Amino acid sequence: MSRIIISVGAIAVVCVVALMFAALPDQLILFPTTNAIKTQGAARRAIAFENGTLEIWTARSRLAQQKGRPEAYVLRFYGNADRAEPWVALEAEMWNDRAVELWGVNYPGFGGSTGPARLKRLAPAALTAFDALRSEAGASPIVIFAASIGTTPALNIATQRTVAGLVLHNPPALRQLILQQHGWWNLWLLAGPVAAQIPRELDSVSNAKAVHAPAIFLLAEQDEIVALRFQQLVVNAYAGEKRIIHLRGAHHNDPIEGAALTELYGGLDWLLPRSANR
Repeated sequence: MSRIIISVGAIAVVCVVALMFAALPDQLILFPTTNAIKTQGAARRAIAFENGTLEIWTARSRLAQQKGRPEAYVLRFYGNADRAEPWVALEAEMWNDRAVELWGVNYPGFGGSTGPARLKRLAPAALTAFDALRSEAGASPIVIFAASIGTTPALNIATQRTVAGLVLHNPPALRQLILQQHGWWNLWLLAGPVAAQIPRELDSVSNAKAVHAPAIFLLAEQDEIVALRFQQLVVNAYAGEKRIIHLRGAHHNDPIEGAALTELYGGLDWLLPRSANR
């Protein structure tokens, strides 16, 4: 009888530990917020996703407003503690005098998107957003612009859908980052299980090998969150034509400015030629 009790107790401990580790990746990586944020004039959309809604904020550049229609669309994914509301209307103007409409996605559990916030929901949500945009854009080109954790579902989309190009800012190789940058201080007892639970769809090194669309990589050289060497793993694996812009002296959340911004504008001319040049 005592052996049975011990066995049942051991199984219970294993189950509790498994449940704790199952939630860890989401808790350690995602930082959702739902408070109200000023939108700077962006318009809200809600599309159906997994028995709930996915919140998307949209804005058109001045040129798109003047023409009455966009010539290209930008699907935007943000970092793990950021939201679309404050940025979309501002970023619609950064496309170097192009007639674009920008769609900024709030991940599940972020803003008005139905929760919970889970890593396993990022890739399906991103695909849902892309398909909704494609149904509206028709044959117009779609560029994906993503930062940090947002680059992981962005690359997954590009393995399954046709995109005109990608702009990837500080892309993390998540599994390698967790194991090599954070494993040493916990003897890999925590990092190992967490890395093992990163969804396959968010494996950016594997996805990068399968993407052939042109891409611009923006790499912060002093990134304290995603060390440059883990960004470089994604760049090196990328199969498509690519341009690399080094953000010299920049940290993870520093803005793109100065010479790097000039390089980015030149890269956009390569990635998304103006209609007059087509």
